[in-house]
This record gives sequence, C-alpha cells and structure tokens, in this order.
Amino acid sequence: MTKEMNLEERFQAYVDGENKVEPKDWMPDKYRKTLIRQISQHAHSEVVGMLPEANWITRAPSLRRKVALLAKVQDEAGHGLYLYSAAETLAADRKDMIDDLLSGKAKYSSIFNYPTPTWADIGAIGWLVDGAAIANQVMLCRTSYGPYSRAMVKICKEESFHQRQGYEILLTLAKGTDAQKQMAQDSLNRWWWPSLMMFGPTDDLSPNSAQSMKWKIKRKSNDELRQEFIDKTVPQAEYLGLTIPDPDLKWNEERGHYDHGSIDWDEFYQVIKGNGKCNKIRMKARREAHANGEWVRKAANAYAEKQAARKAQEGSAA
Repeated sequence: MTKEMNLEERFQAYVDGENKVEPKDWMPDKYRKTLIRQISQHAHSEVVGMLPEANWITRAPSLRRKVALLAKVQDEAGHGLYLYSAAETLAADRKDMIDDLLSGKAKYSSIFNYPTPTWADIGAIGWLVDGAAIANQVMLCRTSYGPYSRAMVKICKEESFHQRQGYEILLTLAKGTDAQKQMAQDSLNRWWWPSLMMFGPTDDLSPNSAQSMKWKIKRKSNDELRQEFIDKTVPQAEYLGLTIPDPDLKWNEERGHYDHGSIDWDEFYQVIKGNGKCNKIRMKARREAHANGEWVRKAANAYAEKQAARKAQEGSAA
C-alpha cells in the first residue's frame, strides 16, 4: 500500500466520521479540484443570476417591489463574494476563476440563460429558481468542506427570503385580474421545466455525483433532490390556483411521491453549450461590467500595495 493510498483511506474515514475538512488539512487532489469546480460555478451562478432580475429594478410596479428587488440583487452579489472567498481557501485564484467565466471556459447554472419578459417572471424566479436552489443548498450546509458549509448557512437563510418574496409576487398576481393570473400562469409554464433541470442530469448520466456523495460534498443525488422539489412545489401551485405544465404529473400512492413527465435533456445540454436564448446576452453584460470596473480594481490594488509598503517600512524602522 502506497503512502498516498493510506492517506486517502484515512481521509475517507475522517469524512465518514462526519468531520469537517478545513483548508490546512490534507485532502486528495481530486477532492480539492472537485470543490473548486463546484464552488466557483456556484459563485458564477450567483453573479450571473443578478442579471435577469436587475433588468426589472427600474420597471418594478411599486416602490416596495423595487426596494425588495434591489435588496435581493444585492444579496446575490454577496453570495458570490462568500463563495469566491471559500474557493480561495482551496488555493484557487479569484482572477483565474473570473477569467474562466468571462472566457466561457467555466459554466454557471443554465437557468439564467432564459429571458424575463414579464414582471411575473421575477416571481417565478423567486419561487421556482430560488426554491430549487434551496433544495440543492440546504444539504450543502452539511457538506464535508468547512468553509463551504459555513458560507451556505448564511446563503440559505437569505435564499429563503427570496423564495417567499417570489411566491408573494405570484400570489398577488394570481388573486388579481384575469390578465394578471394569466401572466402568472405563463411564467410558470416557461420556468417549470428549466427549474427541474437545475438539479442536473439524472443520476445514471451524472459523471461526478457518486464520488461527490462518497466524499460527502453532496448529501443527496440529483434525482432525490428533484423529487423533493416537485413534491413540495405542486401543493404550492395548487394553492396559487395555477397548473403545473406537465400532463403526466400525478400522485403515486404506492411511492408516496409525484410522478412526472420526461425532461427535455437535449434543451439542457444545448443551453449548457451556449445555445440558450440569453447566453450571449448574459456573457456580454458580464464582460462589459468587468471592463467598466477595471479602474476600481486598479485603485484597490494600488491602495493595498501602498499600505503593504508602509507597513514594511515601519517594520524595518522598528
């Protein structure tokens, strides 16, 4: 048995014992790389996820809605910051992560490549997209990597408010005029299937899921999480008086879960490849924002360098 194999066995036993892995602990290189990939993609998704909602800040139907949406978009920016910081504890470089996003090398959640043509879409994003995110992220509060786990506790608390905000928007529309209720139904029709795709491919097609679960990075499989989301969301839709756009959806008494129709995975993979309705728009916006912020980064770096030089000078004088 090689020393490396022995270390990996000890690492697995440590994880199996429900212990948290911290930045200075030994970990398999693949574990580190898996976490960097997952955490950075999560961070990218939070940042890109601001774009479809930010478009509605100036068009929100009331001052109350505007303030709530501003707060939500600000929260998403903060989530990205927490997650980039968590990835940096794994010796990932933030500049490299952002460069990978801007170049198209790194991916983000496919859901943010869909358009938001009506105000009801902001409600659907909060209810469905953030609801699916919460289903994914609650289990990450118990992920085996300590900094990621602790970041997720705060993120999940804020995401729960976002989901309630979205549901309240749709509840208001559903109780409004016929046109408003139809607007809510149309948004549900457009966001239901992309929301189910957020959990990733079915377990038999997911290449990384099994290993991530063994390392307790993930606690549940894609299909388990998707089923939990459906079971919780269908009664919420019924309360709204809206119809889930799935003719095959029905309660299975024997399983104790809802059965659902087939997901169009061809659409999912096309969006992942960059062929979604808003892929090019989203990346253009991120690249422009990055370029426009160049002067801020230069100023911050110059200040940091000046402070470091001052401290070094004071240290040598002492």
